[in-house]
Amino acid sequence: MTQPHLLVEEGDVHDIALIPGDPGRVDRIAGHCDEHEVVAENREYKLVNATYEGVDLTICSTGIGCPSAAIAVEELSNVGVETFIRVGTTGALQRDVEIGDMIVATGAAKNEGTSKRYEAVEYPAVPDFDVMSALVDGAEANDEEVHVGPIASDDAYYAETDDYVVDWEEAGILSVEMEAATVFTLARRKGLAAGAICTVDGNLVKGTQKGTDTEDEELPEKAKNNVGRAIDISLEAVRALQE
Repeated sequence: MTQPHLLVEEGDVHDIALIPGDPGRVDRIAGHCDEHEVVAENREYKLVNATYEGVDLTICSTGIGCPSAAIAVEELSNVGVETFIRVGTTGALQRDVEIGDMIVATGAAKNEGTSKRYEAVEYPAVPDFDVMSALVDGAEANDEEVHVGPIASDDAYYAETDDYVVDWEEAGILSVEMEAATVFTLARRKGLAAGAICTVDGNLVKGTQKGTDTEDEELPEKAKNNVGRAIDISLEAVRALQE
């Protein structure tokens, strides 16, 4: 049956998927692969099948936030995806986390409403251990500064007040983004696997936000092309998981 939002059927996708938020990042990831083909496009969702070093994968954008990410995970799982890796950006919440660093999540605080429609907030939103480990190993193999720990998923980008930031910082939360909690929750409930790697594009505690993912000579080395480097790590994780 054709899925109503992604417009794909069983057999159209592979069993492992990279899921960035931005549809434009789908093309960016595909550009790091050896071969790629557009499968479907609708609203915030763009799907591409690709091959990286002999491994087949699907790349699908989720749009911004947990509601649209839930639709992507639900419909991809309906047609055969078994492993989901979020590749995104995030705002740091600890002073020692710098722009351009990589964060691999060990769990995500449910500061969003979508996962609460599936289960009580007390149930943990955590990644699959093998996926998480593959992402950590990939970052370390690429000599990237990687922080491993809990993050927060938040619905209200423009309502992240100083009080929220202080509370998250004191709790030891590494960073905040907008999709991981629901991705982890749905994968766990469905008996599937998920993980997330996000690159830091600003620090909410220090009030720093710079244009990243460029080759600007004024930026520190780790802040240059940080999204591209996160993509390389995620593709290496895909390859390792399929060995």
